[in-house]
Amino acid sequence: MSLSIYQIVSGKGFSKTGEPVKLTDKLYPKPLKKGATIGLIAPGYRFSEETLTKAKSVLQEMGYGVYYTERLSKPNGYFSNTDEERATDLNHMFENKDVDGILCIRGGYGCTRIMNLIDYTLIASNPKPLIGFSDVTALLNGIHQMTGLITFHGPVGSTLDDSYSQKALNSIVRKPKENRVIRNAKLTEEQLSNPEYERYTINPGEATGELCGGSLTLINALIGTPHEIDFTDKIFCIEDVEEAPYRIDRMLTQLIDGKTFKKASGILFGVCKGCNSSTNPNSFTLKQVVMDRIKPLGIPAAYGFSFGHVDQNFTLPIGAKAHFDADKLLLKLIEKPVS
Repeated sequence: MSLSIYQIVSGKGFSKTGEPVKLTDKLYPKPLKKGATIGLIAPGYRFSEETLTKAKSVLQEMGYGVYYTERLSKPNGYFSNTDEERATDLNHMFENKDVDGILCIRGGYGCTRIMNLIDYTLIASNPKPLIGFSDVTALLNGIHQMTGLITFHGPVGSTLDDSYSQKALNSIVRKPKENRVIRNAKLTEEQLSNPEYERYTINPGEATGELCGGSLTLINALIGTPHEIDFTDKIFCIEDVEEAPYRIDRMLTQLIDGKTFKKASGILFGVCKGCNSSTNPNSFTLKQVVMDRIKPLGIPAAYGFSFGHVDQNFTLPIGAKAHFDADKLLLKLIEKPVS
């Protein structure tokens, strides 16, 4: 992959006028082999020493080496460090030839603050798997848009201590294959009785397209920025946590009233954990909001896939092409996300 002189001199993936410059159509990171070194970063919220110790232990048990810099945790208010230091750490992990993949230790808040400090040209020249979810949604989609790099909506360091999540991650980044079916986790008795975990078809049909999305809150936070997502012909994946039904309603309405959401090929909801409760006795349920907002679009859509702020979290390669069957609640990757 080569960059044009204009792209290189314009600086970090932006033109001289400040508009984003996509550096290439699509980049595939290399698979993470057993023994690969994982660089830990904290691009948003601060974290506890126990979280770091646990993440290191789990990664080592999975057969990976662990690397991080002294920038990882120098708390600055509710952030893990200053904006500049967090961005520097992210850039460093892509530049460091001894680092094979990058895992965010947690989400929280702060990723949108460093989007314009990222060296996208550097990333495009050093493609590696970047893994995380929640607030990291902004980085996953923004970096893919700017560089073409396939990124991975999957567990963070603080949620990796789960066998399903580990196997799902390894099946995508370590042992890639075409036509891999992403299988939902088996629900527990407690989850089966919780309407937030209900699996149902919203609109029947099938869809093919590149995957995008993640946290609904972060997707909406990108609207009006250079990193706003174009949903045209994409399979849009949605999840969120601890948002009352009216807030889910408001965010979906904002997307629907936007330019490209109604042009998505498919809509795939994960679990919106803690989003079915409200202090208002007249509140709609989460399912009523989802059906009211999404069903009239006629786009193939379903709810209840195993991703989001849940213990069992499968890995979605952002930018990879997939096939979605809303009737069967089935998602299949039709290209290898790593190469």
